[in-house]
Amino acid sequence: MDEATPLRPTGWDVCSGVVLGHVSPPGAPTRPARTGPGGGGADPRPESPLAALEEAVLPALRRPPCLVSFSGGLDSSLVLAVAVRVARRAGLPEPIPATWRFTDAPRADESGWQDRVVAALGCPSWQVLRADDDLDLTGPVARRMLLRHGLLHPANTHLHLPVVELASGGSLLTGAGGDQVLAGWRRRHPGPPYRRLRAAAHRWWRDTQRQPSARDLFPWLRPEVAAEVHRLLRAERRAEPRRLVERIAWHTGRRDLRLTRAALAEIAAHHRVRLVHPLLDDRFLAALTDRAGHRRCPSRADLLAEIAGDALPGVVTAPRRKARFLEVFLRTPTRRFVRAWDGRGVDTDLVDVEALRRAWSRWPIPGGTATLVQQAWLATTTVRPVTPVTQNSRRPSDTETTEARS
Repeated sequence: MDEATPLRPTGWDVCSGVVLGHVSPPGAPTRPARTGPGGGGADPRPESPLAALEEAVLPALRRPPCLVSFSGGLDSSLVLAVAVRVARRAGLPEPIPATWRFTDAPRADESGWQDRVVAALGCPSWQVLRADDDLDLTGPVARRMLLRHGLLHPANTHLHLPVVELASGGSLLTGAGGDQVLAGWRRRHPGPPYRRLRAAAHRWWRDTQRQPSARDLFPWLRPEVAAEVHRLLRAERRAEPRRLVERIAWHTGRRDLRLTRAALAEIAAHHRVRLVHPLLDDRFLAALTDRAGHRRCPSRADLLAEIAGDALPGVVTAPRRKARFLEVFLRTPTRRFVRAWDGRGVDTDLVDVEALRRAWSRWPIPGGTATLVQQAWLATTTVRPVTPVTQNSRRPSDTETTEARS
């Protein structure tokens, strides 16, 4: 995919809050040719995932200032640690971690891990941004992004805007792709016989209970639309491969990830920033699948151990809980907007306006309506966005399946 090509969420994506399907048929990761010692000929020796990851961060380090979007989670910690290691070895300017910290958002708090990782790596510079209502879905940062670029996927893309602005004219490293390449599996490997029996018993018990219906999961959609979204979502989850090599190819071809990459690329290009996602680098993915591609449902811990070994401080890959950020984006501006919403700005062929009013009358509102909030805000603002909003209601087919305070 050419990331400079604008990819936009369709009306179906916006209204359902789910991006399904693939941009292109998935294929196995391919390795760019490696040259042998002295630059002659192809090198047949297998490359380690860590060596490939080190090569992936070099282009960003060579274009300072090089910032790292660092949350303190496993993916961004891995990227930061590798970038620091390479910069020191190559005599390049060290990368600068850029970190958000939030008020009144305890489930998003990763400050403890942030402090430990930065201390272990000895980073000489650290840019910490602080926000309360700044990153709300219709807050000052989101408004600047929406008015400049229109609707992007995901709805929290504006989180990256102040970080990109700090890197203006330089480069930015991200941990994008970690959830697709390294994270847990939607469908677990059945394991040995006793686990299969236990799983079968659990499925029997679960099936005797009332399962959430399409209407329960997507109460703001028209019933027939909710049923179709639910069907497609379940089909896509069942289609996720179990072997790592097929899983990586399947995820990297999904529209969800492609739209995310395109949105970040558009914002970065506007600020002349070289954007690099090392965990999605072709060479790294090929090296990882060389080592572990045959495994079925490998754990994140196993893959991190395969990549880092003993080369990085233990705190970088130590297990930690996954932060939850919904409370960062659902704040006072969104609460005020949805309470005063006049019904405009949504596709009524897909959305039941009265049902959406009911969903928005309770707090917090459903996370799946986040992009709908931004679409409705754009439709009711008196300032016109520079980039028009896409109003394509096409559903995916089964085969496609204000500044932050510092």
